[in-house]
Amino acid sequence: MMATEVVGAILAGGLARRMGGGDKGLVRVGGAPILGHVIERLAPQVDAVMLNANGDPTRFADFGLPVLADSIQGYPGPLAGVLAGLEWTAANRRQARFVVTAAGDTPFLPRNLVALLVGAAEGERADMAVAASGGRSHPVFALWPVALAEPLRRAIVGEEIRKVDTFTARYRVATAMFDDQPIDPFFNINTPEDLAEAERLWERGRS
Repeated sequence: MMATEVVGAILAGGLARRMGGGDKGLVRVGGAPILGHVIERLAPQVDAVMLNANGDPTRFADFGLPVLADSIQGYPGPLAGVLAGLEWTAANRRQARFVVTAAGDTPFLPRNLVALLVGAAEGERADMAVAASGGRSHPVFALWPVALAEPLRRAIVGEEIRKVDTFTARYRVATAMFDDQPIDPFFNINTPEDLAEAERLWERGRS
């Protein structure tokens, strides 16, 4: 499986209620928007990057990425973002067989995310792969076959499935393990306290 067969989809469609609303990805850590860190780390690993976000797409114009809103109304959660990534890839990158999804609020995203997900899927001959660290699974960080777009749409719309794990349980899923020391690469920012911790981690990483 070649890297050119993988598209990166960054999920930034959340409502950020615990941060007082707005876009978590535009909040700054280490002097740059969180989303900028995510893009800088993910882009070299994939053939193309798209952003899933709802509302006015022009607020992300500085990043120069295609921005696709959920095609299913009512903020049905991360699965709608996954679907947006799969459908965008099917329409715009027809040579790509896989999409790797990542959350837009994780400034320490692993630089080997795609390689380890692909390796896990190939090694276990699985349909897809999910990242894990520190004894926890991170279902939003996953390798998805583009061919799952139609089954996923049916599951969300027809069956009202909302949890990622509920859908992926239907398939053979490999787990890619990531080291959580000295920093868990999947540390995500949900609250002002998380933001302060991210700044501390950023400074520690620089030193």
